Amino acid sequence: MLFDATVTQDFEQALSREWLETNGLGGWASSTISGAHSRRYHGLLVAATRPPVDRQVLLSKLDETLVLGGQRYELGCNQYPGTVQPQGYQYLTQFQRNLFPEFTYEAGGVTLRKTIVALAGENTTLVRYEVLAAPASFTLELLPLLAGRNSHDFRHADDTPQPDFTRTDAIFQIRPQPNTPELYLAIPGASYAPRPLWFYQLEYAIEQERGEQYHEDLFSPGSFSLTLAAGDTVHILVSTDSPAGRDAAALLTQEQQRRAALLPPTAAPDSLLYKLTLAADQFIVRRGTQLKTVVAGYHWFTDWGRDTMIALPGLCLATSRFDDARLILQAFAQSVSEGMLPNRFPDSGEAPEYNTVDATLWFFVAIHHYRQASGDEAFVRELLPVLLDILAWHQRGTRFGIRVAEDGLLSAGEEGQQLTWMDAKVGDWVVTPRQGKAVEINALWYNALRIGSILAYDFEQPTTGQQLEEQASRLYAAFQPNFWNADLGCLYDCLHLDGTPDASIRPNQLFALSLPFPLLTGERAEQVLSVVAEHLYTPVGLRSLSPEDTRYQPIYEGPLLQRDGAYHQGTVWSWLLGPYVDALLYVHGQKLGQERAQQVLEAFTYHLREAGVGTISEIFDGQAPHYPRGCMAQAWSVAEVLRVATEFKQPHP
Repeated sequence: MLFDATVTQDFEQALSREWLETNGLGGWASSTISGAHSRRYHGLLVAATRPPVDRQVLLSKLDETLVLGGQRYELGCNQYPGTVQPQGYQYLTQFQRNLFPEFTYEAGGVTLRKTIVALAGENTTLVRYEVLAAPASFTLELLPLLAGRNSHDFRHADDTPQPDFTRTDAIFQIRPQPNTPELYLAIPGASYAPRPLWFYQLEYAIEQERGEQYHEDLFSPGSFSLTLAAGDTVHILVSTDSPAGRDAAALLTQEQQRRAALLPPTAAPDSLLYKLTLAADQFIVRRGTQLKTVVAGYHWFTDWGRDTMIALPGLCLATSRFDDARLILQAFAQSVSEGMLPNRFPDSGEAPEYNTVDATLWFFVAIHHYRQASGDEAFVRELLPVLLDILAWHQRGTRFGIRVAEDGLLSAGEEGQQLTWMDAKVGDWVVTPRQGKAVEINALWYNALRIGSILAYDFEQPTTGQQLEEQASRLYAAFQPNFWNADLGCLYDCLHLDGTPDASIRPNQLFALSLPFPLLTGERAEQVLSVVAEHLYTPVGLRSLSPEDTRYQPIYEGPLLQRDGAYHQGTVWSWLLGPYVDALLYVHGQKLGQERAQQVLEAFTYHLREAGVGTISEIFDGQAPHYPRGCMAQAWSVAEVLRVATEFKQPHP
């Protein structure tokens, strides 16, 4: 994916496009094409100190300057109040993102290509500089800007004495703050000149847009210099571990081979499948020393149960990463408590939270897909006791009022709790209270019963299988009489605890069509799909609420209260394109369904060239032009588009 000078040398365009490199631990390197940070989360080395949590921004930037013929050409870029300085984007003639992000600069007759790589399995960023052309030898100066803070925080200048680098051969070592890990820089052939300086009030545009604090101070102990000439290549390692004795070029080759091996053999570099397969890799990370999990989104989410189970088929099964899928399922199976999967693992590393009703039910769907894709009967058999225990807890009742009602439908909810995926809450305000019998929760509960029944039959527990089958049949019989909204020709979104129905037109009803075991057929299935298409479909996903609803919020922006008030009140979610395509195939059949699904994918591909380059944003404005918002890279967004994309010939973004 290539951007020329019409984008790279336009500051606003270059600032609006972000790149992301991840390391499989939960850490990353990330910024904008321009070189100026737009988020507090941007940095050249953001280390996950307790994988996949406790992310620390250690080295924020490494700004370059070319010195030749008595002239200085600053390639770095920073935004300050009322100004951009330096303006290195003016020398950026090309940005390309295939396996890695690559930046090509031209200044003073020098053509310099920079490649940034996060190495898998370690908190290490590799930076390669290649001198493609130069009229004579020149000096490359590197200015390190240190943060030394948690990724959610900001750094501000103080009077505390700041550290300086110590040197052993070509390795420079520093601890940015007393409570951070050591930081190592391996810069072959470099000299170092101490010059302690604070850089004040760097400005982060997206933080300002989100109504957050948006100024930060960064510290530089000094600068590095090395002499280069045409044809030279230098590799720099930035790490929390000493890089002594490591061959940086060999590490880069190893990472190239690892990523290339992930790709489908026939996928062209400009195809949707190529881009999203690489994007999918960024979310699969280590949990502890042996297991795997899924980071829900970059840059601030950790691993969430719901997001992980929804994303697993696209991230792992569509890419044939069955070993990773197994380790993820195993990690969450070990964390089941009172018949519930964790909602999330906090970034602080504290005990998991269990305030979710649907994560556990998505666990069944993920296992069903895993079994179909991998044929791993032995592992699924191992999980069966966990699944049956979950079903038993739901039958007799578990946390937060989650229990099966007398009519066989699943009810959930307590005052002040948000348990479904529409979970925005500000203080005591639950923005979308859905206490009672939510439509997608009952579609998921039906699927959990059917999947549990099949597994019980297949693994020699016929009595249990029959009991679960009967419970599923009871739910099926109760579903349409309770949820069908004859006035609107679609499904109610929720039946509240007092029995009153919520007629909001939301995408949740789609899951009665899209899951492995649908609850609607024929004309009613067609009507639901038609209502969703008319009210909710956009080229980048489905709106969370119909624009005709008085509560509809067309724009997602501003302070937290304003943003969370819009989060599920009209904001578009791209992950919903997956179930939407499933519903198209279910309702229209393979031929017409595939034609319409292909149209959906073709309409979407432009997004891979905006916001997070080569990945998919979390959310978008409900109103055209559907500006991307939230996380610049979201696991279930990538996963669901990738999952359905594997079934079709792919358009090029």
